[in-house]
Amino acid sequence: MINDALLRQCVHCGLCLDACPTYVELGTEMDSPRGRIHLVEAISQGTLDLTPEVVRHMDLCLGCRACETACPAGVQYGQILEDARAHIEENTKRPLVQRLRRQMTLAVFPHPRRLRVFVTLVRWLQNLGLWSLAERWVAAASLFPRLHKAPSLQSTAAVGPETERVSVLRGCVADAVQPQVNLAAVRVLNRCGVSADVPKGQGCCGALHLHAGDREGAQRLARQNIDAFAGSEGSAVIVTAAGCGAAMKEYGELLADDEQYRTRAEQLSRRIRDVTEYIVEKLPADFELPGAEASVTYHDACHLAHGQGIREQPRSILRSIGGLTLTELGESDHCCGSAGSYNLTEPEMARTLAERKIKNIAATGAECVAVANPGCALQISAGLKSAGLSVRVVHPIELLDEAMAATASKSATTKPNS
Repeated sequence: MINDALLRQCVHCGLCLDACPTYVELGTEMDSPRGRIHLVEAISQGTLDLTPEVVRHMDLCLGCRACETACPAGVQYGQILEDARAHIEENTKRPLVQRLRRQMTLAVFPHPRRLRVFVTLVRWLQNLGLWSLAERWVAAASLFPRLHKAPSLQSTAAVGPETERVSVLRGCVADAVQPQVNLAAVRVLNRCGVSADVPKGQGCCGALHLHAGDREGAQRLARQNIDAFAGSEGSAVIVTAAGCGAAMKEYGELLADDEQYRTRAEQLSRRIRDVTEYIVEKLPADFELPGAEASVTYHDACHLAHGQGIREQPRSILRSIGGLTLTELGESDHCCGSAGSYNLTEPEMARTLAERKIKNIAATGAECVAVANPGCALQISAGLKSAGLSVRVVHPIELLDEAMAATASKSATTKPNS
């Protein structure tokens, strides 16, 4: 159901236009936030049919929410988009190719066990040198980096006296494709005196279902996570993936009409913390670690910067590592084209946006680009590879983990014998 009250918040001033990646690329009103709201209003009032052209304009939206940051009226565009997409999926029948693409995405990526099996197959094909054949024929295959087997994420105790206990979201893509990020996050937490629980029964956050217009599927997954984290000992729930954190912080809205889960959803939403958001509060104000000399730039993941309003914390972590030189990235919060499953369902526009992002990264001359979301990391890594650029893509928490480990190792080797 489309919420008319949300639609009326928009005064159609157009200040969102220059912030919208698809409007910047295409220059068409109907591919801007204001234009799409006009479309949704007309659909809601029954004056516009859901033609393939109308659906196409809605599909091309990345859901990056940059328009929300730019909007002086505080329009909740993300909620409008989710409602509109749910309405579209309920009232239209997509072409077969689109249906298959969406069904395959939702059949694999939001399911941790299925995704781990898929990743194991990819890793096996990479080891045999056969994955390159898939990359020639399937564009999405290039999104997978060289995969390595990693230890499973486990609950761990604080190093030294425990000051706090938290829970950690494993995630789907984050856990299967970039397990080193969660592992680094837990090590950093432990060094900061924080014990980390990894509750059983947790699963996908539901973000991919929301992107695809499957609101009921997202609600089902939200309830699963609410049950899983209800019994966890940790006060905060730490998330390393920006998209997951943004979705879980809005569980209260997602389940607002569910009498059984509404209050519990709001309680869990208040516990969700991005790992950079949480760690910055644990570090002393004058904290600084020595580190290897390197130049780094930082890409603002859409659902961290626009969805959660977290911009300074990742940069603060990078600045705390003495050996790093941080260079600001042009159009840092301009979407890279990943946008959940967007690079799978809209590969052409996703590729255009990735190329724009890679040009900006190259212009910094940085040896490393820090990214706080697995989808962005995969998209940017693939774009750098395609451009022939040797730039490391890493989560800010990995760089902090490396600096902490190096400092501890140096301290151990220089400690006098007793």
